[in-house]
Amino acid sequence: MSLEEKQQSLIDDLNIIHDPHERLNAVVARGSAMKLDEAHKTEANLVPGCVSRVWLHGELVNGRTRFVCDADSPMVKGLAALLCELYSDAAPAEAAAVEPRLWTACGFSKMLSPTRLNGLGGMRGKIRAMAQQFLNSTSAVCPPSPHS
Repeated sequence: MSLEEKQQSLIDDLNIIHDPHERLNAVVARGSAMKLDEAHKTEANLVPGCVSRVWLHGELVNGRTRFVCDADSPMVKGLAALLCELYSDAAPAEAAAVEPRLWTACGFSKMLSPTRLNGLGGMRGKIRAMAQQFLNSTSAVCPPSPHS
């Protein structure tokens, strides 16, 4: 499944809940399941632009991205966890290129403050940068095919 297909599936699943406030509550509840190891709650993993503290840890596992987060605020953690869920298990190139449509498609853009949306933009920026790093490190490790 491509990242675009995965995103549409997440949007469809969330939009089954008709009331946007209940939809947002469901996102917050989903976020409580995400656990970030205390060892990853470092200054380097803090997401810039967020009012509450948000930590993001990313790694490449078998050529696929994996993102895990935590935050001081349950709502922020839920929203950040949704981004982690979206971008985890993606090819680094897709994770770097595909922008989230979740906020608009689920009606969250109208409900979230500009400050919170800015923080989510910071989270997306950090995910994009990590994915780009993964992409650069894998292309450095894998020499080009003699047939290219």
